[in-house]
Amino acid sequence: MPYGLPELTIPSRFCGPADRGNGGYVCGRIAAYADGPVAVTLRQPPPLDTPMTVEQGDDGSLRVRRGGTLIAEAASSSAPPGRPAPEMPDPASMAEARAAAGSSPHRQDQVFPECFVCGVDRGPGDGLRIFPGPVPGRAQWAAPWTPDSSVAGPDGEVRPEVVWAALDCPSGIAAAEHARLGWQDTVILLGRMTASMTALPAPGDECRVIAWPAGASGRKLTAGAALLGPGDEVLATAQALWITVPRSALG
Repeated sequence: MPYGLPELTIPSRFCGPADRGNGGYVCGRIAAYADGPVAVTLRQPPPLDTPMTVEQGDDGSLRVRRGGTLIAEAASSSAPPGRPAPEMPDPASMAEARAAAGSSPHRQDQVFPECFVCGVDRGPGDGLRIFPGPVPGRAQWAAPWTPDSSVAGPDGEVRPEVVWAALDCPSGIAAAEHARLGWQDTVILLGRMTASMTALPAPGDECRVIAWPAGASGRKLTAGAALLGPGDEVLATAQALWITVPRSALG
């Protein structure tokens, strides 16, 4: 028998497209309700500033609803905490990440300039401003990221859901650009995400995010992403499934 948990509300600051929650952030918020690693699947656009009910089944699964509409669900993941994604490549260095940042075609023609993670319209201290670009000679995208104090929790570390968000957009950009999707015609939306963390960064830490394509099948693209700390330690990894959508379908 499902039982209710505290409601979930996504503040408008954490949008992806202007009218819905950033997929990675939303997945991270949902994962916080679980006792262990979960794979979070988004079924409908997560609304902003709107309370949603969260139900937990006897098997630990989660369902998030707005009224009668299923927004997302989560199920246990077999990935143990802290284990890097199995296909993780040798990561680009910080120098390579800095050189690659901002060179992506996505950076030049943004579909969602208001996105909390990669939006060019979000200023420092508001959005994360992670702008991954392709690393020459590698099937890898990278960018530096130094989190600020606005995304820290009471313990002084960056909140886990923000790390989920930081791994979200880079994986999508890597997947789409590796598949040579044209941003003028096609966009991608997060369908499913799993993340694993060994440690959380602190505000001011000079981190970097790397992302790499993992596969493609029809409208579905898969990719991995990792967050590395100032000492090159792997702080978190993620695997994501993306769905391609005609840009015209977004209105």
